[in-house]
Amino acid sequence: MPTAAPTNFVHLHNHSDYSLLDGAMKTKVMARRAAELGQPALALTDHGNMFGAIEFYLNCKAEGIKPIIGSEVYITADRHCRTSDKANKSYHMVLLAKNETGYRNLVRLSSLGYLEGFYYRPRIDRELLSRYSEGIIGLSACMSGEPNFHLRTGNVKAAIEAATAYRDILGADNYFLEIQNHGIEEEGRIRQLMPQVADAVGCGIIATNDCHFLDKSHHEAHDILMALQTGKTLNDPNRWRSNTPEIYFKSTEEMLALFQDWPEAVENTLRVADAVDLELKLGELLLPEFPLPEGFNTPDEYVAHLAREGLSERYETITPEIQERMDYELDIIKGMGYAGYFLIVWDFIDAARRMNIPVGPGRGSAAGSLVCYCMRITDIDPIRHQLLFERFLNPERISMPDIDVDFCYEGRGAVIEYVAQKYGQENVSQIITFGTMAAKAVIKDVARVLEFSFADSNRISNLVPEEVGITLQKAIDEAPGLKEVANESPDHAKLMRNALVLEGVNRNTGIHAAGVLITPSPLIEHAPLYKSTKGDITVQFDMNMSEKLGLLKMDFLGLRTLTVIDKALKLIAETTGRVLRAEEIPTDDPVTYKLLQEGRTVGIFQLESSGMQELVRKMAPTGYDDITAICALYRPGPLGADMDKVYVERKHGRQKTEYKDPVLEPILKDTYGVILYQEQVMQIASAMGGFTMGQADTLRKAMGKKKLEMMA
Repeated sequence: MPTAAPTNFVHLHNHSDYSLLDGAMKTKVMARRAAELGQPALALTDHGNMFGAIEFYLNCKAEGIKPIIGSEVYITADRHCRTSDKANKSYHMVLLAKNETGYRNLVRLSSLGYLEGFYYRPRIDRELLSRYSEGIIGLSACMSGEPNFHLRTGNVKAAIEAATAYRDILGADNYFLEIQNHGIEEEGRIRQLMPQVADAVGCGIIATNDCHFLDKSHHEAHDILMALQTGKTLNDPNRWRSNTPEIYFKSTEEMLALFQDWPEAVENTLRVADAVDLELKLGELLLPEFPLPEGFNTPDEYVAHLAREGLSERYETITPEIQERMDYELDIIKGMGYAGYFLIVWDFIDAARRMNIPVGPGRGSAAGSLVCYCMRITDIDPIRHQLLFERFLNPERISMPDIDVDFCYEGRGAVIEYVAQKYGQENVSQIITFGTMAAKAVIKDVARVLEFSFADSNRISNLVPEEVGITLQKAIDEAPGLKEVANESPDHAKLMRNALVLEGVNRNTGIHAAGVLITPSPLIEHAPLYKSTKGDITVQFDMNMSEKLGLLKMDFLGLRTLTVIDKALKLIAETTGRVLRAEEIPTDDPVTYKLLQEGRTVGIFQLESSGMQELVRKMAPTGYDDITAICALYRPGPLGADMDKVYVERKHGRQKTEYKDPVLEPILKDTYGVILYQEQVMQIASAMGGFTMGQADTLRKAMGKKKLEMMA
């Protein structure tokens, strides 16, 4: 061993299994901690999956840390075997992506662990590892790694056999034997015997540290988390426990002190980090190819054809202004390279209509596009409603268009199946979601583990204000009574202390309500796949991280209201013989407005909550624009600023409508001087600040996201 001690250390072991390092904010904090400690690189090895990989990669890059993407896989003799006998025991093994080839192979291994090897947990075997070993560095893992497991009982021969097999698969330079020191007796036995294995197989020894939380003081919270995720209480004598407080994020100095007799093992962490050269290509849009009909050479030609054909159907008179708007939009779509996207959306909406599946009229910023309206992607006239195209596609800020489409709840699955058939089942997937422990939920969860009474748990959680996105610390600082809870008893102090640590940790996985990914080649080539216990297959990355990878996300929203409307129209046809279409129903029916004025809105989409009913009664709507205004007013921002009260008073003439500047009158006249719509924000920025509509949209977005620096 060299006499000169290494001056740095790289954490290659950061687990996210029953871990406090599990969740979006946690990877950010972890990367920042590594930067503070001056560590050059950091690895994340989620247990059996790659859930946090892309978020971790981006956060490390932001902190100037080299990200090492990995996974602590479960490896067994035969991934297809569905027994738990000794011959088919699952061992741990840490796999790290050395380069892009290694990353792609890690993605495949993680996917196939779920798709082919799942039995209680995702498993791979040596055959699979051999097939996808290129670009992979392997570590023998903790005490549950195969060689290490044998050394716990002193079986050096079995340890050598296992290590030899992995060395032969990965190569002597890409396989390392791990030693750890968390003060556990069995780890001492492994450290004592590991040199015999290393000498026999010709592989290096590497020092690692299991990392499940950032600070040593978080051990108590980690123990509570393990009880929580295994459905036990803290006092249950039979539960799985966190036996050591040493599995925290140690500094270089702490690791050098722990392994002062193993300088080469510490140095090998730097050797592994130096061997990693992974740069992910992010943000390049991976659009599936839309098959063009004969006579069209490019997606732009076909979009222009469909839009211009629809223009003459939508408008009896095509004014120069409408024609100019159409040409402008087509130029922007062509310049941004999004024609293929429009065709994909147009096609599955058209297919839904051919299958008699009701489709919504459109929602969100896409309603501002004349091209969308003329292609019948939306049914809302952007000219009549003064909607702005730049809110949808901003020529000055390139970002993916986002068209949300509502389908009848009962027919949504058929549309997704159509897409899967068209682009290939292996190219289409739903998206995973991660449920996190938010302020109220974390109090209830920790209280259950600590065996608080239901009444006391409810009392404390109800002290957290009903505010979207509120953090527990903010609630403690601002909400009356919550700060005092910790003083009620030692148990209450324990509850609040640990709830603060556990807030934001991932609680469970689910499926995104609407998001569907469509890729040009099998998804397994782009992102790791996950299979739930119910058999649902999703990608392992959430919506935001999937988009960062450039994967095309489409929102297929299942709306029960469309189903109800469809059934009502069919019943009318059956009972009266009159075949009605939803778009033929008048929007100026006085009897309907009388019902609305009385607040009789139960079962009416977006208008049925008690708060909405009260606002509808106060507004006493007399036209369709009033209903639009009600929906815009009933949001946290406008309600918090009492805009609803000002609007109602001015509508009924009880308060004078005023404008801060005469320039604002034509923009705000229809909303009684109240800035109600995002389009109005953009028009004001243009009229008063001389902004282009693209710049105005950037300001609008900054205001919506409360990005003060961007606003300035």
